Amino acid sequence: MKIGLYGGSFDPVHFGHLIVAQEAYERFGLDRVIFIPAAQSPRKPDTASASAEDRLAMVQAATQDDPRFAVSDIELRRGGVSYTLDTVRELKSRTPSDTFYWIIGADQAARLPEWHAIVQLAQLVEFIAVERPGSPALAPASVPGLRVQRLESRLIDISSTQLRERARRGLPLEYFIPHKALVYLKAHCLYREN
Repeated sequence: MKIGLYGGSFDPVHFGHLIVAQEAYERFGLDRVIFIPAAQSPRKPDTASASAEDRLAMVQAATQDDPRFAVSDIELRRGGVSYTLDTVRELKSRTPSDTFYWIIGADQAARLPEWHAIVQLAQLVEFIAVERPGSPALAPASVPGLRVQRLESRLIDISSTQLRERARRGLPLEYFIPHKALVYLKAHCLYREN
């Protein structure tokens, strides 16, 4: 099977994430896209505002009715810094015949040579770099065996940071966040000042 792996803090998950997952699924003929909330990003230490449990629950709520998507708590269970290599190795050990594609933004694709154990990771996974329409083509990275495919996506200008700020200010989040995830967010009073 061809499996897309989509990591991130998802703090909170929003329609921009789902659009990227859908377009990667369609364009690369993936059998499934697995959302993987990070315990702690190596590039953004201690930045998650919502708890791991809440972020996982929101992603599950946002994707539960779509059979193309699944959610894994692999990094949250492991805890600590979430290195992509550790995650891919564990998933590969479970399903060695699957082909894995790690979905990242073009900004992260440019920084792949800086990633933890990137040479080993490049042997296990192919990257899908999501770019905005009209953005310049990716420059090839100087990492042996690194495979990066470009995905020009219909990205919408939403960021989790902006949505947390909207929530803090009491502004509506409808039309930014999938309904079931928003219901969870509101029920648990996430991102609001006490």
